[in-house]
Amino acid sequence: MVIKGVDVSSYQPSDYSTKGLDFVFIKITEGTSYTNPKWVDQRQTARDAELVTGFYHFGRAGGMKAQADYFMSKINLVKGDMLVLDWEDTEVTNAEKDSWIKYVQKERPHTRVLLYCNTNFWFNHDTTSFAGDGLWIAHYNGKPGKPGIEHSWRFHQYTNDPIDTNLANFDSRADLRKWTHKEP
Repeated sequence: MVIKGVDVSSYQPSDYSTKGLDFVFIKITEGTSYTNPKWVDQRQTARDAELVTGFYHFGRAGGMKAQADYFMSKINLVKGDMLVLDWEDTEVTNAEKDSWIKYVQKERPHTRVLLYCNTNFWFNHDTTSFAGDGLWIAHYNGKPGKPGIEHSWRFHQYTNDPIDTNLANFDSRADLRKWTHKEP
């Protein structure tokens, strides 16, 4: 694994460093009312650096279809973008998590749709093991690329110092880009 990336939200600058990166995930929305005010500029930073780009929604309990619609209404996707549900709220049920992912997959059939969660959620909250097109797992275990789970994963967030940093389970940026170009 040689593919490295970061994820950014309103806590990071719009012009974050892209040196040595192959991909980025950008927080766009949360619930049905919050939009990251920096996401458009953060996306431009990624596009200018030709990074593979993903966008994520922080899910809140209830109204998952409305949340997915709110999230998707913000984005003009380009081929190869990824969409992610960030599952960290203990009030979001497995059924809600699964319904969000399946709904977005149906609405955006040419786009990879993933689940982000930490190992606590994966081991102690998840009962379906459904992660859409791939699992993005967070585990700060000091072992980049070895998140400590048996389930197949695509991305491993291994540290948040100085920024959320991830490795992807692909041999190259070209391999990642090829995977993101999904055919329905």
